[in-house]
Amino acid sequence: MNMLFADLDLNRLLELFVYNPKAPLIFNSGFFLWLFLGFMVVYVLLKKQDTPRILFVTLFSYYFYYKSSGVYFFLLALVTVSDFYIAQQMRKTTCKGVRKTFVALSVIVNLGLLCYFKYTNFFGEIISSLRGVEFTPFDLFLPVGISFFTFQSMSYTIDVYRKKIDPLDKLLDYAFYVSFFPQLVAGPIVRARDFLPQIRKPLFVSNEMFGRGVYFIICGLFKKAVLSDYISVNFVERIFDNPALYSGLENLMGVYGYALQIYCDFSGYSDMAIGLALLLGFHFNINFDSPYQSASITEFWRRWHISLSSWLKDYLYISLGGNRKGKLRQYANLIITMFLGGLWHGASWNFVVWGLLHGVALVFHKLWMENISKRGRKDNPTGVRRFLGGVVTFHFVCFCWIFFRNISFDNSMVMINQIATAFHPQIFEQLIQGYPLVFTLMFLGFALHFAPKKWEEWACKCVVKLPFLGKVLLLLGLIYLVIQIKSSDIQPFIYFQF
Repeated sequence: MNMLFADLDLNRLLELFVYNPKAPLIFNSGFFLWLFLGFMVVYVLLKKQDTPRILFVTLFSYYFYYKSSGVYFFLLALVTVSDFYIAQQMRKTTCKGVRKTFVALSVIVNLGLLCYFKYTNFFGEIISSLRGVEFTPFDLFLPVGISFFTFQSMSYTIDVYRKKIDPLDKLLDYAFYVSFFPQLVAGPIVRARDFLPQIRKPLFVSNEMFGRGVYFIICGLFKKAVLSDYISVNFVERIFDNPALYSGLENLMGVYGYALQIYCDFSGYSDMAIGLALLLGFHFNINFDSPYQSASITEFWRRWHISLSSWLKDYLYISLGGNRKGKLRQYANLIITMFLGGLWHGASWNFVVWGLLHGVALVFHKLWMENISKRGRKDNPTGVRRFLGGVVTFHFVCFCWIFFRNISFDNSMVMINQIATAFHPQIFEQLIQGYPLVFTLMFLGFALHFAPKKWEEWACKCVVKLPFLGKVLLLLGLIYLVIQIKSSDIQPFIYFQF
């Protein structure tokens, strides 16, 4: 026994629990697995003690964020405390002007933090270029998930202002809501009115909830660690890093690969967040609903990143006037919303272009449906119309991904030019032979994505019906598969940058 512990490097062990900027804590890491198992032991022991359990989860969530962003966890505390007391002040007054001042203060605090850390260099570069002077970027750290928890906290104060919810009485409960670790660093954006009623409910995890939780974790881990990571490292990154070196066919396959990668990456994280929450007795809404099955760009945004698109609709589009002030204003509001939605994704013109393209497409679709086809907003195409609409929508989304993924417009234009002028379809067989596992995984990923909904429901029911040991063995089997197929270090989630 002494010999066993003699080989144990305590310093190295302690380093695992300290923030490492090169290895932020993520769900698909071995360290998180062991950390979560220890967490669950304490969580179960506190099952019948509401306040100690809520305090424990909140402290663990802050530690989780510390492991992701270091000392910047104080920003999370700042947002939490400020918005909690702002909401308290709004409850004390009925004066609309005073309430509007307080909600404006909340927006200023949240967006002020977001703009400082995320957009200072972007706006500084714009101002410098207008003045004709050289700009030296500031060395600013971007806290992981700052776009998510600021938007989540703002939704609370805005809903209090709109009198859709009552403000919480306990700061601990609000800290629990904002910091809840499954969705903290990469979403989904959980609405206060959906989550707050669950906080003080008696903890109960049914067999179905446990089974569904395991199912979502398995799906998310498979999407992220098997499909997304392998395709990204072994194919997509090579194409996008230097598109001029590859034919148009290879570039097009790279775009298809990225479309699958970003979907699997972020929906995989959302699935794991939903699954972990279920294991803890909490329910999150679905964040992705097979978006590439959409027959229109409007339907796509009802299926893609639902928590963000619904947030933008409820708190930005409607606040701008929505469709209440005429058609021209409605179209302008759509474009503004998607422009800001693009900017939300990153401080770069390529995200702005991506957002504007989607905004213009949404306007065009509304014009088409209301003035040309005369089918109206509630049209649900079937058969050939749905197939053709799906093909057009998918390829438009893929076209927009080119600008989203590339770090420069030059690279985007080179990629588009290669696809248009140097396609070389004759190398298709050679390409497949050169990347057999990549294309096998791409085919599998898209096949699963386009599979009927009832297949997914059947698979979920099968996992739910398994005995506890069966669920554990299934999860361990997937972890083993991940270890076998992994070809590089664990890749961070794409949406960590947002």
